[in-house]
Amino acid sequence: MVNESRRKFLKLTALIGASITGLSPRKLKAAPKNILDKNRMGVLVDTTACIGCRKCEWACKVAHNLPTLPLESYDDRSVFRNMRRPDDKALTVVNEYPAKRQEEFPINVKIQCMHCDHPACVSACIVGAFSKEEIGAVVWDTKKCIGCRYCMVACPFQIPAFEFNKAIQPEIRKCDFCFQRTKEGKLPACVEICPMEALTYGKREELVKIAHEKIKLYPERYINHVYGEYEVGGTSWMYLANRDFVELQFPKLGKNPAPGVTEAIQHGIFAYFVPPVALYALLGVVMWINKNRKKTVEAE
Repeated sequence: MVNESRRKFLKLTALIGASITGLSPRKLKAAPKNILDKNRMGVLVDTTACIGCRKCEWACKVAHNLPTLPLESYDDRSVFRNMRRPDDKALTVVNEYPAKRQEEFPINVKIQCMHCDHPACVSACIVGAFSKEEIGAVVWDTKKCIGCRYCMVACPFQIPAFEFNKAIQPEIRKCDFCFQRTKEGKLPACVEICPMEALTYGKREELVKIAHEKIKLYPERYINHVYGEYEVGGTSWMYLANRDFVELQFPKLGKNPAPGVTEAIQHGIFAYFVPPVALYALLGVVMWINKNRKKTVEAE
């Protein structure tokens, strides 16, 4: 059985290698979907309104069929002792930052994928598994994914997570902006459940106006900065706060899109120089076979 599998693998590798050498540069390019629609949606997060109830965490898990505890267990605030990051089991998390002065309240900040207007993950993915959809969501096709994890390295917000503890068919996981729900006209699960209306869902263009109007009306409540309006070319999720965003562990980023520096180089290599393409195709085959090894063995 092992020798037969090995023969099949070598045969498949040879066929792919032969086919690649006959491809034109135009055919070698991956073609990710990257739509930047004027009416794309977004979310404005008002961190001054968030009370850290973590209901958004629970709703997200329920909406994405992830294991979760009863809703009342999310009242436990001991989780705020350590800073947390989204992972394969929690696509969004809330962190709490202590008040600086006695008369102030702690600041609670929800974090998840920012759904960039010019996503680095879309640019970095060599098989076109990631895409920026018309509605504003950055989603991925797990059937195309080969597990290279370039998206994890490329993301300026360090969001995509890999199911390292899953032996069979591990996947990349991240917030998908409740893509299926919003296509049906529903609100994102986290927005729908928020009891304080700290999350406002709407057209990104209108949310930017709302954010600046809030800053103008309540200058003592907000700093004059809408995080995500311009960072890395703009993001679908934007934030208001009463404290510098660096203090809230937001990365300090410029206005240039994250893929800008590396995209031209990467696409140039893959489009016009065949050996790297052949090499990555071979690596892709190996990853794909490993990912589907169990199914192959069972079939045999």
